[in-house]
This record gives sequence, structure tokens and C-alpha cells, in this order.
Amino acid sequence: MKSVVVNTVRQGLFLDSVALMRFSREISKLEGVEESALMIGTPSNKEIMREAGILGAEGESASGCDLIIGIRAVSLEAADKALKGSVDLLDNSKVIRGRSATWWPRTIASAVKSAPDVNLALISVAGEFAVAEARKALHKGLHVMIFSDNVPLLEEVELKREARELGRLVMGPDCGTTIINGVALAFGNKVNHGDIGIIGASGTGIQEISCLISRGGGGISQAIGVGGRDLKEEVGGISTLMALEALEEDPETHHIVLISKPPAASVIGKIAEKIKASSKKFTVCYLGLSELELPDNAVLAPTLKAAAQSALGGKLIFDDFDAPRSTVGLSNGRNEVVGLFSGGTLCAEAQLIFLDAGEALSSNAPVPGVSQLGEVEGGHRFIDLGEDVYTLACPHPMIDPAVRDDIIQRTMDDPKVGVVLVDIVIGYGAHQDPAGHLVSTLGNYNSDAPLVIASVTGTDADIHNRSSQVKCLNNAGVLVAPSNADAALLALACIKK
Repeated sequence: MKSVVVNTVRQGLFLDSVALMRFSREISKLEGVEESALMIGTPSNKEIMREAGILGAEGESASGCDLIIGIRAVSLEAADKALKGSVDLLDNSKVIRGRSATWWPRTIASAVKSAPDVNLALISVAGEFAVAEARKALHKGLHVMIFSDNVPLLEEVELKREARELGRLVMGPDCGTTIINGVALAFGNKVNHGDIGIIGASGTGIQEISCLISRGGGGISQAIGVGGRDLKEEVGGISTLMALEALEEDPETHHIVLISKPPAASVIGKIAEKIKASSKKFTVCYLGLSELELPDNAVLAPTLKAAAQSALGGKLIFDDFDAPRSTVGLSNGRNEVVGLFSGGTLCAEAQLIFLDAGEALSSNAPVPGVSQLGEVEGGHRFIDLGEDVYTLACPHPMIDPAVRDDIIQRTMDDPKVGVVLVDIVIGYGAHQDPAGHLVSTLGNYNSDAPLVIASVTGTDADIHNRSSQVKCLNNAGVLVAPSNADAALLALACIKK
């Protein structure tokens, strides 16, 4: 039976992308729905919906100021029923009803007028509009965090140069995590307040390090995301350098952690000069860069866990965890590890640990020394499921872990796979019960199935409660390591046993 595609367009309705992803997840659960998405009608979003096979003639006519609801279902009856259900869900949501009862500013100017003491704007609009809105905020005297992605690199460079001239900080684009004065913006966790500052070109990297520090007894003063491209040659580390200056002036910050993939060589030099001139101590974690000459007040950390331990003054955290002692024997012929990650930086960290152990592997987001996925047959495979190819017209797996359900089930059925390595990321913005969802996805596999090893990024202060998530996984037979790095080490120990 041929699938049916239906669209409806809500003119002049704009909603935050995270809210739209949550609606998409709920609609996808409706009976007979094969694929669904709610997206603002920008050209790039329509292309995504077109490629996903959920854009019809009505959706094609939408403008960048309209909301498109796109559904592909098994029959016209199922499609119409799901479309009506999605409209009802949208109209009855707190987001929409709250707007009818409460005044919401519709422009940056009206927001500033209504809250003149505010000095930070969080931009989460379609990428085509993000720079224009950020520029308005900058000229109203605001610092800016841009959650939006799909911003052209040249526009990012121009915006950050303009912001630097104005003395304003731009965090992003594609900035997923920031903690300012104890308040987490976008994805983030409830962590202790303390004297350690973090500057990161990685959202999940900031989350993992801040949580490990908090669980290790330390605390965070500020955590500043700069966006994944800030340390590229073209951008020149503008936001990173400004963030360094801000933390240098912050009397509450005594130690600063830098986290990113290896920057451009010229940017490394600029950062080193800032570090050398600073009165504070530094931990530098350029994942994939094992050798680097640094000033005397800085140390290089190879992993996120090592960076957290360095920031804690060299204190070992979870030193009672012994990967070899925790190993479980694998069935004959099962000698491959497949990592299925929602966090790109967590995927990179696990790759580096396997590389350091001399293991060959491939990835869709390879660090230096790792093969591109598909270039080699079989072997260990580490997949970042937050990459665009997996999230086209779908929520990010941190928002909706169902994105990785099919690949988890296929991997569990692979007779060569001995270990499935997964990350669970909790906190603000995350799915309400990612551990429970993983357990339901795994179902009742027999003792010959691959071993599942997980880490849980978060704290017990998070609304999900990390300990509860760990208990849920343990009760289902999942081995839970205290950190992402420890989970990778445990997977290594199991295949070498």
C-alpha cells in the first residue's frame, strides 16, 4: 500500500525549534504515522521535509513566517486522523495556550523594553534568520547565545567581528550548552556552583565535564559555549578569546577548562598567548591532540574525564572503578564494539580511548587516526547519531532517543557484535526518561546477545536524577560506568578478556 502525505500550514505562527521537535515526537507516536515533522517554512527546512518525503503542495507554498505540519502515513484515513490529532495537540499545548493568556514580546526591541535589565538574548530561530535577530540584540546592548544551526560560516565571522567591536559576546551559532551565573541555557545540568570556569566548542563536552566536576566535589562558576566552528581558521577563535578575557576578570573563577576538537594552528597560538598572560590555572582538552606546548600555568588533558580531574586539582574521581574487574565474558565470535552516541564529543572521546589501546575502528565523525565509516568492512564502529543525516526532520536523540531505536535493534541482532556502547544524557532539554526508553528498546534479549554498556551524563540534582537512571539500567542488565571514558575502557576490557 502506498504511503500518503498530508500537510497543513499555520500562517504567522513561529515556535522554538526544541518545542517543535517535542511536538514531532508526540505526533510520530500516533497510529499509522510513518514520519512527521513540524517546521518553520524556510527554504532549508522545506528541503529537509522534501528529502524526508513529508512535504506536499500545501507545505511547498509556506513562507519563512509559517509553520508546516507534515505527515506521511500508511493510509489517507490514518494521515487525516494524525493531522487532526496534531492540530489538536498544537492548539491545546501550554506553549500556545500560554501565549493567549500571557503577553509575549514579538521582537527583540519589545523584549528589551519590557525587561531593560536583561543583558543576554538566546536566539533559537531558523538559521536563515538567526544572524539578523542576533544583530538586533547586539545593537540593543545584549550578549547573544545562538542555539540555531545552519548559519553560513561567513555570516558567523561577520557577526562575531561586529560583536567584538561592540564589546559583546556571541555564543554560537549551534551553541547547545551554556551556564551563566548558575542558570543552564538550552541543554544543561544542575551542577554545583564553584570556582571552575569552562569554555567549550562542544555542548555535550561541557555537560560531561561540568557534571564530572560537580560529582567530584567541585563546582562551576560559568560555562561558556562558543559554537563548534569558533576555533576554525576563518573565525579565529573570536568568542573563545573574549570568553577567556571575561573569565580572567571574574573573581569567582580560579581555574579554566578549555574543551574542543583541535583548533586551527593560528588559533592555538592566540589562545596560548592569552593563557600565558593569565593569572589563573588552565586545563586544555583538545580532543585528538596528544602533544602541545603550553605555558607553565596550563596542562593538557587527553579526555573529558582527565580534564575534570585536572580541574579538581588532580583529584582522582571514581578511582574505585576497575574496568578489568567489571568485565563480562562475551560469546564466541562476538568481538566487535558498536558505539551509538547522542553526544558528538562523547563519541570522539570514546574513539580516542580505543585508538590509544591500538584498536582499529571507523566512525561517521572520525577523530584523526580513525577511518571514515564505510571505508572498512566490519570492525569497531562508533556512530554520532546527532549528525544531520540521522536528524533530518527528526528530533535530536537527546530530545527523542527513539531516533536510535532501529539501529540499536539491528546492532543487537548482529552476531559479530559483542558490546553495544551507548551514552545517556539527562538534564534540561533532554527526554524525560532516556534510560527507561533504552530499556524498553532493548526488550528481552537472551544471554547470547551483545553486552550493553552505558554511561549517564548528569547529576542527582537533575530532575531525572542520575542515580535513578543508573538503577533503571542496572535492573535491566546494562552495565553502567561512572563516566563516558570509563564506559569505553570497560568495553575494551570486555573484548580483550
